[in-house]
Amino acid sequence: MDNYFIIHGSFSSPYSNWIGWLHDFIEGEGKQVYVPDFPIGVGFQNYENWSKLLKYYVDLGLINENTTIIGHSIAPAFISKFLIENKLEVKKCIFVCGFNNYLGIDEEYDAVNESMYTDGIENVKNYAKDIICFYSNNDPYVKYEVELDFANKVGTEKILVPNAGHINSESGYDMFEDIVPYL
Repeated sequence: MDNYFIIHGSFSSPYSNWIGWLHDFIEGEGKQVYVPDFPIGVGFQNYENWSKLLKYYVDLGLINENTTIIGHSIAPAFISKFLIENKLEVKKCIFVCGFNNYLGIDEEYDAVNESMYTDGIENVKNYAKDIICFYSNNDPYVKYEVELDFANKVGTEKILVPNAGHINSESGYDMFEDIVPYL
């Protein structure tokens, strides 16, 4: 049976931005959806801690070739690294404002994001049949060129959402209806 995982970004939660709306939308379609609450903050948010939580779902058999994983901000880098390292195949990934190997947002974000980065991120294509990347041309946190580079490396489909900021609540995205046709 198809299922969905939605993974939040740094200093975020399962209830932030458009994540709660998307959860309710998918669930309303009668589908299984999981939104793990990953540890956040300096000293807590890192690849090791996030991996432990996601491995729990893998061990339960809930992440498999029928799973679509949706990630925002740092989550696409985390998801990519996790799939590559665990050689785990999924049905699809949908990445929103993804980036990799990018430092310079600020000291706290750099501290929590750095362990999520990986070289050879394009290898995630071996573990997901479809990878849809949404990105913006005026993200206040991640440069356009960085998001575009990420999308070019991993995406099987790339979608520019003009003037959408970080595609989060701060940018007016408590809902993100553009994602629905790709579910």
